[in-house]
Amino acid sequence: MYQAARKMFFTECRCAEDASKTYEDLFAQLDANKDGKVDVSELKAGLAAMGIKTGKGAAQKIISSGDQDADEGLDFNEFSKYLKEHEKKLRLTFKSLDKNNDGRIDYMEVKQSLANLGIEITKEEAEKILNSIDVDGTMTVDWNEWREHFLFNPATNLQEIIRYWKHSTVLDIGESLAIPDEFTEEEKTTGLWWKQLSAGAMAGAVSRTGTAPLDRMKVFMQVHSSKSNKINLVGGFKQMLKEGGLTSLWRGNGVNVLKIAPETAIKFMAYEQYKKLLASEPGKIRTHERFMAGSLAGATAQTAIYPMEVLKTRLTLRKTGQYSGMFDCATKILMNEGVKAFYKGYIPNILGIIPYAGIDLAIYESLKNLWLSRYATDSANPGILVLLGCGTISSSCGQVASYPLALIRTRMQAQASMEGSEQMPMTKMVKKIVEKEGFFGLYRGILPNFMKVIPAVSISYVVYEHMRSSLGIQK
Repeated sequence: MYQAARKMFFTECRCAEDASKTYEDLFAQLDANKDGKVDVSELKAGLAAMGIKTGKGAAQKIISSGDQDADEGLDFNEFSKYLKEHEKKLRLTFKSLDKNNDGRIDYMEVKQSLANLGIEITKEEAEKILNSIDVDGTMTVDWNEWREHFLFNPATNLQEIIRYWKHSTVLDIGESLAIPDEFTEEEKTTGLWWKQLSAGAMAGAVSRTGTAPLDRMKVFMQVHSSKSNKINLVGGFKQMLKEGGLTSLWRGNGVNVLKIAPETAIKFMAYEQYKKLLASEPGKIRTHERFMAGSLAGATAQTAIYPMEVLKTRLTLRKTGQYSGMFDCATKILMNEGVKAFYKGYIPNILGIIPYAGIDLAIYESLKNLWLSRYATDSANPGILVLLGCGTISSSCGQVASYPLALIRTRMQAQASMEGSEQMPMTKMVKKIVEKEGFFGLYRGILPNFMKVIPAVSISYVVYEHMRSSLGIQK
């Protein structure tokens, strides 16, 4: 059945009449109840019966894209118009990949096209991509094979296919040191990028609010816990509740949420500029260049919003009645300690970006390549659980590497507000902690930090998906 359908619908059409006749025959096949309209269930069932594989949500996206009269189905005119426009896009993509214009795409052309998007793959990985599209076993893909594979898949270019593996803003585990997202030219010109960033920012805000008690416990243990003053989770929470009541568990959360928007915007704009400056060839960005651009963008954003980081730490650690709010805290710091106080701990914070971003990117790329080499057979789409798992593991490893610097930063931010605390530079503080508490003294508070990762990622994902839907971002 499949071979008959393939021969009927996917052979090269030589004229407009042939194309229209082919679309009519295909429409008749799909219109099971003969009401002159193809809906989502008919499209899914018809394509499955013909042996044509489609991605998750592809049928719904096809109907939504072609449905001009909003009646939740496609009549013949809408159906044929969608296919004609989609074929044009597929033809352009095919031509852009076929570098030598021989009418076939080979593994070298796949490698080159992915390299242009900043993704380096091996010969074996390129051949695996080809093999998933190649029907006749020649290890090259002609136009008919390309069209057959993607005609009922809403993805029209390699950039869209690669979006599966973008290290998404959906993952907000409370740290803002990761390399920013990549956006395609289409996303930038259509304004989709700001919707994606907005959805990510809202997801981060809800996620941080949901895990704020664990974040406050982490900061509390980083600053106050030691060998002589051991603080465990239960004892720490009891102490906080006794001192300030239930709402005290969310101290510092307001400014932690407020800083998401300016930091995301500055990081995104800086990243785009650094990519242009560092790219060895215009329009191409390699992995190491992306890492450098991302690290510099992170440093730029952190420099701009760092006073808010200091305020967050001071408000998180404040006692009842110490500050009436964020502006009162800022005013008292300025009057008592001067402008320099807003940049205490800045050096360890900037130094922490390099191990975090580097390890996060390296582990994510390694896990991605491992999955692609072992499990990618019919599709490059790994599914949401694999994506969330890879992102969570890589981010957690990045945190472990940079955690000692984060602890030093937090202590330097807080030391002026602690009575009788000696004001120490970074190197002296590290030396003192290691001498008194040993190496693991640099990891105080890491337990609540890890405890918040899974709930933070889960909340982020749920909110992100709802925001995508509300903002009209198609999956």
